[in-house]
Amino acid sequence: MRAVVQRVDGASVVVDGRTVGEIIGEGLCVLVGVTHDDTREKAAQLARKLWSIRMLQDEKSCSDIDAPLLVISQFTLYGDARKGRRPTWNAAAPGEVAEPLVDEVVAQLRALGATVETGRFGAQMRVSLTNDGPFTVLIEI
Repeated sequence: MRAVVQRVDGASVVVDGRTVGEIIGEGLCVLVGVTHDDTREKAAQLARKLWSIRMLQDEKSCSDIDAPLLVISQFTLYGDARKGRRPTWNAAAPGEVAEPLVDEVVAQLRALGATVETGRFGAQMRVSLTNDGPFTVLIEI
């Protein structure tokens, strides 16, 4: 699994003109990509990392201050543009594999006590955020 994690001061996801997920104030906006060999165990490991990573103000984690997370599926994180002008998506898991694993990351975060908002899997989403710092980290599990 691969995640792009951004410290934000608010973020939202809009689908078909309606807000489907939103966090207000300090938190993390997380784009999650899934590849073919990812598992539920990797999803749980990613959730634990997201809940405890010290990216917020004063080196705090979401678990330290009960900060919310906005988790959004993003198959394009496994795009490969090394050759030619058009990326390939061969490393991205198909939707029937990826969707349950992104859902598992969310479920594991909630089981840890996190407040989690989400996008909508497979939808055309408009993501808005205020990157605070800016502070962005790539996590690979």
